[in-house]
Amino acid sequence: MKRIQTCDLFCAVVDNYGDIGIASRLARQLHEEQGLHVRLWVDDLHTFNRLHPDIAPGAESQDWQGVEVRRWTSPFAEVVPHDLVIEAFACELPEAFLQAMVTRQVKPVWLNLEYLSAEAWVEGCHGLASPHPRLPLIRYFCFPGYTLGTGGLLREQGLFETIEAFQRDGRAQGDFWQQLEVPRPAIGELRLSLFAYENPSIASLLDTLARQPKPVCCLLPESKALAPALAYFGKDSGRAGACFKHGNLSLHVLPFLAQDQYDRLLWACDLNIVRGEDSFVRAQFAGRPVVWQAYVQEGDTHAKKVEAWLNRYLDRVSAPLASQVQELYSAWNRGGPLAPAWLESLPDWHAHAREWARRLAVLPSLSEGLVKFALDKL
Repeated sequence: MKRIQTCDLFCAVVDNYGDIGIASRLARQLHEEQGLHVRLWVDDLHTFNRLHPDIAPGAESQDWQGVEVRRWTSPFAEVVPHDLVIEAFACELPEAFLQAMVTRQVKPVWLNLEYLSAEAWVEGCHGLASPHPRLPLIRYFCFPGYTLGTGGLLREQGLFETIEAFQRDGRAQGDFWQQLEVPRPAIGELRLSLFAYENPSIASLLDTLARQPKPVCCLLPESKALAPALAYFGKDSGRAGACFKHGNLSLHVLPFLAQDQYDRLLWACDLNIVRGEDSFVRAQFAGRPVVWQAYVQEGDTHAKKVEAWLNRYLDRVSAPLASQVQELYSAWNRGGPLAPAWLESLPDWHAHAREWARRLAVLPSLSEGLVKFALDKL
């Protein structure tokens, strides 16, 4: 009987926190839900530590929630490769490890985990084989995605039940706000999270929120968005715990949040403004309206990704809502001024976001899909 029992997962931390955020979630799910012994190779444990404070940034090897975490160094350690080898985002495996893969009697199944995209071509590329030019090894490309013809989405078992329970539990939410040292929401308040790259639209966003007839609370974890937000309030410095007010807007600066804490922030807010890939997917799972700032790529590739996702996301909504959301996304990702009309559509958008999360819940989980794919290739 064919079995996959062990996995080597490689992650090079290139920029920001998306790569290690996704890799650490995947490693944990492969261990906890697929029963694999996972060895996670990471070249930057300090960034890993910011997302998960229980990671020791100076350790060469450590156990993290059942996952064996190893520092990825050069020269590379001499190890026997595991049954499944996952190269996250084309990070390029060490030559010594490739040679060790060749010497295994049963070659490992080698997967390259690509970035998420809603574009139509993803289905045709998911699962494609790429023979190594020098060695008797084959690498397969695996694409997360929004259809059954892709690898699915990275989510843990029981996630939607956990989110729903939290969103129905006023005491749990109150405890969460107390942990963050933020007041509970006022009656009729709009509460949103803001996690973004530097963006000229931030001033326009905050000004629009300050002019709303009801109270608005914006929660801003320390990030690249902090400087332009402070500039809007006429400040040149501010740290976690600070609160700034203008009109009906209160902005609370939060510390950089651990991954699990940030998940709960998304669940607890009425609207989430996010960036990158990991926070984008988690915001969709939260069942709340989401505004996504894609990472800028050459040739406006990111704009095509935004358009492809919006085409899927808005395929069942009214024409007015679709138009307002598309206009908001276009302005936000171009760094232009934001028209305030989208705020009037929040009730309809909120209902659609819950329906969208229910649609995502029926897609296969990425960890399960990767293991099934690997078994087919043994």
